[in-house]
Amino acid sequence: MLRIAICDDEEKQICQTQALIQSYLQAHPDINGRIETFASGDALLLRAEDVSGFDIYLLDILMPGISGIDAGRRLRALGEVGEIIFLTSSNDFAADSYDIRAFFYLLKPVEKSKLFQVLDAAVEKLQQRQNHSTVVTTADGPRRIRLDRILYVERVGRCARYFCTDGVVDSLTIRASFRAMAAPLLADRRFCLCGASFVLNYQHVAGVKGQTALLDNGQVIPLPRTAAAEFKRAWGNYWLEEHSP
Repeated sequence: MLRIAICDDEEKQICQTQALIQSYLQAHPDINGRIETFASGDALLLRAEDVSGFDIYLLDILMPGISGIDAGRRLRALGEVGEIIFLTSSNDFAADSYDIRAFFYLLKPVEKSKLFQVLDAAVEKLQQRQNHSTVVTTADGPRRIRLDRILYVERVGRCARYFCTDGVVDSLTIRASFRAMAAPLLADRRFCLCGASFVLNYQHVAGVKGQTALLDNGQVIPLPRTAAAEFKRAWGNYWLEEHSP
């Protein structure tokens, strides 16, 4: 199920965007999609938290109260990894949209063909992401965890603790080195080994300041003194490549 949220303070614009999305879903019968609409950022945020987020967000930027940019920031603070597409009549917020890791920035009036291209790319990215997971052996048996849900992994005692957007998972006792245990994660370019017993997901890093990494859920993670500069460079390169054409 592809969960799509539309947020705009103008009812006419909501109807137009919803009609375009419905047309897209009709043209792609293999995609089982559900659309929900919201007239304010507040309403969207409440619903997103209640249903554990959406896959795709189409957000108007210029809205009274919480703007689309602010709504995007708060979604990221909730640990939301859904793809955000901004719809706006102004080019003035392109830098802000990049800061929030928006998938795309479309100017109104939105062209059907352009929106369809953007949605194709977003759906492909979501499908690739959802197919990427790791299996962790826990006391309750094997547990499959999607990689995009992992914030970081830390060695705690003799186990690996996975801090995820939807909770914490502890592995059974590690029999090999931490690096060997983390190899499946490190094979994915989103993950970085920081020190001897810590793996961080670039996807959830909102910023790097000094020797700390700020995660998109508000957590502050200390970085090894000798690794901080290299981590900041690698994190910046990751997002440049992620947003390159």
